[in-house]
Amino acid sequence: MGRVARSESHKTRDRAHRLRTSWTSLLLVVLFCFGASVPAWGQSGRRQEGKGKPSPRPIDPNRPGASTPTKAGDEIDPDDIVKISSNLVPIPVSVVDKRGIAVVNLKLDDFELRVDGEQRPLSDLTRSETSVRLTMLFDNSGSLDAAREFEKQAAIRFFRKVLRPMDEAAIYSIETESYLATPLTHDIIRLEQTIAMFGRPEGGTSLFDAIVGAASYLRPYSGRRVLVIVSDGIETTSKITELDVVVQHVLADDCQIYVVQTGLYEGANLRALAAERRMEELTGQTGGAVYLPKTTAELDVAFDQIAADLAQQYVLSYYPDAEQRDGRLHKLELRVKARNDVRIRSRRGYYAPRVKPAGSAGW
Repeated sequence: MGRVARSESHKTRDRAHRLRTSWTSLLLVVLFCFGASVPAWGQSGRRQEGKGKPSPRPIDPNRPGASTPTKAGDEIDPDDIVKISSNLVPIPVSVVDKRGIAVVNLKLDDFELRVDGEQRPLSDLTRSETSVRLTMLFDNSGSLDAAREFEKQAAIRFFRKVLRPMDEAAIYSIETESYLATPLTHDIIRLEQTIAMFGRPEGGTSLFDAIVGAASYLRPYSGRRVLVIVSDGIETTSKITELDVVVQHVLADDCQIYVVQTGLYEGANLRALAAERRMEELTGQTGGAVYLPKTTAELDVAFDQIAADLAQQYVLSYYPDAEQRDGRLHKLELRVKARNDVRIRSRRGYYAPRVKPAGSAGW
């Protein structure tokens, strides 16, 4: 009987051991599966969170008040980068009545735009709230010497009259090798010092090169892009020799040109008349104006008129259709409807950026 009792006891212990072993194995399996699935769920959660984030909308940098979206932190996911592409055509407009007084109470519906002869819609109108990015091209070549110091003083006073806290200005020096003397800045004192420190004019006049360089420099910036040329307009040493090429660059970069044509006080000659016609073509195509001061007093008045014009402008916005983005010159005609007693000055054309086919390199 003792052996039988011991045998039953051993069997009981064996069954209990096998039961504990089975439960332990089951528990290990459960723990293993649970442990392996936790990071998988977490990783899946992060992926879903990334997919669920809305992509930032492309922002037109040229539209007033627009800004480029930024991400918090220092790292930027390359997949989140948005390529900005704008086909906005800004149209600065000056409107005056028969007395030459600015008309400042017009609305968007008062204007009519024709592109290549066909009426097109305008999408927006702003006034002086649109910022100005201005580059003064100051002639430091040997062709300019008369009334030199007054020209410098008038240019210095111009910055004080025209620049507001929201605006910026730069200075290009027109010489044999024209160059950017001061980049865009809000600092009026720095601009004044640059003009004041220009020495005696000498060398050739690379005016065309300076105009193209200044227009290209302003291209990345939003707001009204304005070139103010203080020069006799005589071209001698530029690598760019064709006026049509200059006009194309300026229109493509959406720049408006004003010219204060100095140094012609002693009377016109054939060279000066040719320079005057070139300056009229540049300003006429871009909606600016030419001023021909014959005395030093008139020189100061010319800068006053440019400052007033910029302060009283309308800026209209036109968005061409996709089929118009063909890399060609398109003619612009603007008028004020139901008003025959006003004169308009605005750009006469624009170069549409060419649309690249889908899948092409660089897109």
